[in-house]
Amino acid sequence: MLARAADRSAAARTDAAARRDQAVRAAVEQGVVGPAAPVVGLLDVVGIRASAAALHAAFEAVTPPGTPVLHAFAVKAAPLVPVLRLLRSAGIGAEVASPGELALARAAGVPPTRTVLDSPAKTPAELREALALGVAVNADNPQELDRIDAMTRSAVTGSPLGIRVNPQIGGGAIGALSTATPTSKFGVPLRDEDAREWVVRAFLDRPWLTRLHAHSGSQGMPLEMMVRGIAATYELAEEINERVGRRQIDTIDIGGGLPVNFGSEEETPTHAQYARRLKARVPGLLDGRYGLVTEFGRSLLAKHGTILARVEYAKRAGGRLIAVTHAGVQVATRTVYMPASWPLRIGAYDGKGRPKGGAAVGQDIAGPACFAGDLLAENRPLPLLEAGDYVTALDTGAYYFAHHYSYNSLGRPGVYGFAERGGGVRFAVVREVQTREEIVREAGGGPERDGLRQL
Repeated sequence: MLARAADRSAAARTDAAARRDQAVRAAVEQGVVGPAAPVVGLLDVVGIRASAAALHAAFEAVTPPGTPVLHAFAVKAAPLVPVLRLLRSAGIGAEVASPGELALARAAGVPPTRTVLDSPAKTPAELREALALGVAVNADNPQELDRIDAMTRSAVTGSPLGIRVNPQIGGGAIGALSTATPTSKFGVPLRDEDAREWVVRAFLDRPWLTRLHAHSGSQGMPLEMMVRGIAATYELAEEINERVGRRQIDTIDIGGGLPVNFGSEEETPTHAQYARRLKARVPGLLDGRYGLVTEFGRSLLAKHGTILARVEYAKRAGGRLIAVTHAGVQVATRTVYMPASWPLRIGAYDGKGRPKGGAAVGQDIAGPACFAGDLLAENRPLPLLEAGDYVTALDTGAYYFAHHYSYNSLGRPGVYGFAERGGGVRFAVVREVQTREEIVREAGGGPERDGLRQL
């Protein structure tokens, strides 16, 4: 059985790479990318649907039939309405962390009953909107819970309400992304003095609190640490229900944060591996007594996105070969500023979009921004790149080209979904290329905004 699963996984990786190569060539041939549009983002629709199906299957395999499970996509990972619509059609809801993300989810048609609001800084207006819509809300801290108290006294809400806790299990390899450290800004810190008892008392005093939430994972977190954080959350839920004398907490939100392998085509760890580990270590969580909410983002989309950029010039400096491309800090901000934490695989293609052959030589893959560190990769062994060739930055479907950084007023690239149709690759626009007029308008360039001279 394990051998068959490995064979299927290898076949899936081969298929994904083949689809990507076909899409790159088709993008060049169809003018999706080229001199007039030298950088684009590509999303593999087939791959996204497969990941959504695999997520459903992973938790169906470890829970009894009929267990309520909501998989809510972390909108911050890809805040693009067509992507949210695609995921909604695949049975995935939305986890939002701002009024803007809630607006995106609503525009995508995600029902409030399949939407969860998490944020450490919810405003009164944001809370009122969520409670009026019936969106699930996880209170981050005692002061926020006081606000919710006041709002629920003055207006009835259908929102499932809970508290976010921080199990304080420690950090992973990337400190800035570790959400369960002793001093994390998120949730109620369970190991702080009197904090655990405060959480228990909050539930005892509020029969309408029915959820407990923790998000202990993220990129760089070992799977076992993530499981340990969820185990602590489950144990707290059990304690609260025992103290209350009934099953007041009926749903546990285990967050997301499954890390992604950026080093190869292999998808590891998988949602199935995580679910099986939870089943082995926290069996009571998955025995059907609790509903579940998950909030995966990066692990659903990262492997299915590609940045495709044209090589504008090929040059040499100090003996180092440099390919100057149109993909840099504006589309791969994390990699440029934290290359050791966020290294990306780079692919090389010729001017017709075909995989490039030849001996690998060390080359810098440089971006267009005007600072020396705007590099996707340094001294990376690749077939020799020339002006007019193309490079790809792989595994960039989450937190990359959808999160534009307007350094040098570089425009947002177009984003396209792709799939094979009728023997060829077809593209669908996800987000249009940003025009210069839009750049000027966003920079306050409209004639109605000339008030500074009057001050």
